[in-house]
Amino acid sequence: MAYGSGRAFVAGFRALGVDADITSPSDGRTREIGSRFTSGDECYPAKVTVGDFLKVLERPDVEPAKTVFFMPTADGPCRFGQYATYLTRILESAGYAGVQVLSPTSQDAYSGLGDLARPFVRTGWRMLVSADILQKMMLKYRPREVHQGDTGRAYEESLDDLCRTAEQAPIHPPEQLRALHDSMVRARDRFRQVQVAEDSAIPQIGVVGEIFCRLHTFSNEDLVRRLEEYGAEARLSDITEWIWYTISEQFRKLRLRGRAVSLEMAGAWIRKKVQHKDEQVLLEPFAKDFRGYEEPPVDELLELARPYLPRDGAFGEMVLSIGKAVYLARHGADGIIDISPFTCMNGIVCEAIYPRLSRDLGGIPIRSFYFDGTQADLDRDLGVYMELARAYQRRKRFPRPQA
Repeated sequence: MAYGSGRAFVAGFRALGVDADITSPSDGRTREIGSRFTSGDECYPAKVTVGDFLKVLERPDVEPAKTVFFMPTADGPCRFGQYATYLTRILESAGYAGVQVLSPTSQDAYSGLGDLARPFVRTGWRMLVSADILQKMMLKYRPREVHQGDTGRAYEESLDDLCRTAEQAPIHPPEQLRALHDSMVRARDRFRQVQVAEDSAIPQIGVVGEIFCRLHTFSNEDLVRRLEEYGAEARLSDITEWIWYTISEQFRKLRLRGRAVSLEMAGAWIRKKVQHKDEQVLLEPFAKDFRGYEEPPVDELLELARPYLPRDGAFGEMVLSIGKAVYLARHGADGIIDISPFTCMNGIVCEAIYPRLSRDLGGIPIRSFYFDGTQADLDRDLGVYMELARAYQRRKRFPRPQA
């Protein structure tokens, strides 16, 4: 989904001795192939992922019989839970029955990964946390950089450093964590060397929505960069937010099943504590940089969403998007943008709620942007939206925390 997260996740696989690579950047060929093998009823991320995977098989250096595509799965209302099955059927119909689809799930403790299951979960988590941190630093510095391109270079160098460190560090958890922490320290120092203009008047726009479309720059026509061209800063919801939500859901479902006191619950608590500790270690070098940019616990987001979408009656990204919109508005954001694929249930439900939410929060402008690969005048729409955000910025009642 996110470029940096994809690269970091691949490096995590390589650290475990797996020959892994990221799919090439999505492009027009991606959309062409995806359209050929989908009917149009699927959501846009399905078309993009199908196109990217089949594009890999067009390469002369790829042997289908030795190729495995990684496509996780999930339960809940989103069509994503059908992606792996759908991809397998498409591969068979396209003559690639020998290509395997690896689709691990947390429901069976990732048993499909065999002996790699335990190190995969912990290494993968650490890599995604680290990639989210680098992305957050980039989004904070890039709108303020004095010399165009400095932030991008710091980001790429830090991402290269992170991936190299993961692949070369011992897999033993304490040693691996120390090495990744040191990589984060080096990344922090690179970003701090970027010369920035101190401008507290930069409008801050919270970006929520469907996880693939909001993070995959090709799918959303690089909306965040376009926001920056209009002089805004984006607060983009990251990948680990979703992972914390799935963990919270695991606890809720165990309680519903009467398993509040069980070995399964104890194991879930231990995993949560370990993941939280890893996250804190990797975030520690950025305590000063992220002052005023703190991410709330996911249970806080779910409670903020409750007056609009109670978590025990609505599931998935719609609850997170509503809760995060409330949180960001109360912490001084000047606008909220929801990015979703066309026909996405999560986006449609949220769009129906946003007018009431906007009224409750003093009129903060909230705009839903849908994407399906067709052309739209995004610049015109963003220009109008930013005028509304700047007008709200002058009269908002929620100040931004001091950085």
